[in-house]
Amino acid sequence: MSKKRKHQDHDEHIDESWLIPYADILTLLLALFIVLYSMNSVDVKKFEDMSRAFSFALNNGSGVLDMPSVIRKGDETEKDDKQDDKEDSSQQSELSQEELIRQEQAELNKLKEEMDTYISENGLDSALETELNMSQLLITISDSALFAPAQARVNTEGTDLAVAISKLLEQYPSYDVIIAGHTDDRPINNAQFRSNWDLSTMRAVRFLDILLKNDKLEPERFSAIGYGEYHPIADNATEEGKAKNRRVEVSIIHTFVDKTNPQNLQVKKP
Repeated sequence: MSKKRKHQDHDEHIDESWLIPYADILTLLLALFIVLYSMNSVDVKKFEDMSRAFSFALNNGSGVLDMPSVIRKGDETEKDDKQDDKEDSSQQSELSQEELIRQEQAELNKLKEEMDTYISENGLDSALETELNMSQLLITISDSALFAPAQARVNTEGTDLAVAISKLLEQYPSYDVIIAGHTDDRPINNAQFRSNWDLSTMRAVRFLDILLKNDKLEPERFSAIGYGEYHPIADNATEEGKAKNRRVEVSIIHTFVDKTNPQNLQVKKP
C-alpha cells in the first residue's frame, strides 16, 4: 500500500526542465526583433552594436533585457551619428563656399580684364581704374568723364561708358551692383542741389538710369547711394586731390558678402 502511494506521488510531480530552452528561445526571439527594429533605419553603427548584443545573448545565455547598456549605447550612437552628419554637412558647406569664392573671384577677374581692355582701347586710363579684392570689383570713374562741373546730367562720353559697362554686366547677372557718388569738400548750394549729399546722390542715380536702360539687367540687383564729401580717397587740400575725390564708383559685390555691413564694402582711404 505504501509503495503504491509513493508511486502516485512521483506521477503527480511535473517536469519543468522544458522551461529553460523555452526561456532561451524567447530571449533569442526578443533579440531578433530588436535587431530587425534597429534595421528599419540604415544606421551602421547601431547595427554593429546590436549585432554584438545579439552575439552576446547567443554566447552567454543572458537576456537582452538584462543588458540596459545596449539601449543606452543605441541612443548614444544615434546622437553620435547626428553629430557626424552635422559635421559632414558643415564641412560640405565650407567646401561649397570655398568653391563659390574661387569661382566668383575668377569671374570677377575676367570682368576686370575686359574692363581694363575697354579702358585701354578707348584711352580712358586717366579717368577710370579698376580694383579687385575679396569683397568686390570696384570701378572708379572720375567725374570729369561723366559730368559737367556741379551737374548731375551724364554727358555723351559718360553715356557711352555706362552702356559699355551694362553690356559687360550682362555676362554676370548674379551679382549685386552698387553705384556710389562722391564729391570733394567744396560746398554747393544752388537751385538744383542744396548740398554735396544731393549732388553725389543724383549723380549715382543718373548713371544708374543709363545702366538700367539695358533690359537684360535685373533692377532689383542694383542700388544707388550718395556719400557726399565724406569718403575721400585723396587730400582735399589740393586741386588734384579734390579732382580724385569727385568720382562715381561701380561696386560689383561678391554674393557671399554681407552687404548690410559697410565694413565689407571697402572704400579706399587717402
